[in-house]
Amino acid sequence: MKFTQRLAYYLFGFLIGGLFLVFVFGQKKTTFCYLPNCRVLQDLRTKPLMLSASAEQELKEDWVNIDDVRNCLTYGKVDFENSKKDFQNGKIYVIKGKNTKNEPIIVEMINYDDKVVLKDVRKG
Repeated sequence: MKFTQRLAYYLFGFLIGGLFLVFVFGQKKTTFCYLPNCRVLQDLRTKPLMLSASAEQELKEDWVNIDDVRNCLTYGKVDFENSKKDFQNGKIYVIKGKNTKNEPIIVEMINYDDKVVLKDVRKG
């Protein structure tokens, strides 16, 4: 068999395999989240969000709203030095982010098995 025929068979197989991969993996809408910061934020985003009394008081003020907290859960950075402390059968996570006015804020959340409680929001 000549080299050109082998190359044609190889390219044909490569094309069929490539189409198969595009068909199979093109349908999936998954995200790959392997870094610790990403994994914690994804876990906090997937659970229902409850508000504590102090967090409700902070959210009533004009400098922060619930959308800022949700943006921190998407784009924020977890402060692992001050996080993962046991608190009432859950763990506290401290997240640093920014509000819509581009001011730094610090969000404290308690992560339970079935829910997430927003404990406190303060200016950073």
